[in-house]
Amino acid sequence: MPYFEIGTFQDRALFLSIDHLLVLFIFIVFVFSLYLFRSSIKDPIRWLLIGLLAGSEISLIVWSLAVGQWDIRFNLPLQLCTISLYFCLVMLITRNYFIFEVVYFFGLAGALQAMLTPDLFYTFPHFRFFHFFIAHIAIILAILLYMVWVEEFSVSMKSVFKSMIVLNILAMIAFIANLMTGANYMFLARKPANPSILDYLGPYPWYILSLELLALIMFILLYLPFRKQAKQTT
Repeated sequence: MPYFEIGTFQDRALFLSIDHLLVLFIFIVFVFSLYLFRSSIKDPIRWLLIGLLAGSEISLIVWSLAVGQWDIRFNLPLQLCTISLYFCLVMLITRNYFIFEVVYFFGLAGALQAMLTPDLFYTFPHFRFFHFFIAHIAIILAILLYMVWVEEFSVSMKSVFKSMIVLNILAMIAFIANLMTGANYMFLARKPANPSILDYLGPYPWYILSLELLALIMFILLYLPFRKQAKQTT
């Protein structure tokens, strides 16, 4: 059996399981370690992250085709974290500030939420288990570790609203794709099967409105460290 087929479909909740908690612990240790040595490994971090982001997406496409699971309902790049991954790739290659200021909010918020409440149906050590967490960790590191802590990019309150506008444009594209294909991109057609924060936001379609408000609140919270920094420099 090929390595990418090792593991099984999830027969127990991944949320707060030993596997899940161990990954979160490793993630925290990894971020802390990279932060300590960020100045001395600036360029290696950048290229490592580019490789991880590109490699994770390419490997997922190859795996989906190899096992006959590629499906337009699941594999278009219209999930929020997949969109963030592509944004992060361009951001790291170009160091474009506009891309950073919009993906900082929905990229961090989406990847962190996915890490905490993973919508995943494969257990350790399946390929999809590793892909899921590596891709989301790479998104967080690209935004927070490299662009914020290494390149010292910052965001403003205007960035919050720019990110909300871009997010809603992307959501409209995903919504149309859902209608055309029967998919559930960005969870705009129904809630994920696994436990998530959406379970507390009301029934369909009202939870979408709740998500809008929650996204704005999360974006403002992510902005607050920069507001404090701006006050200290004035």
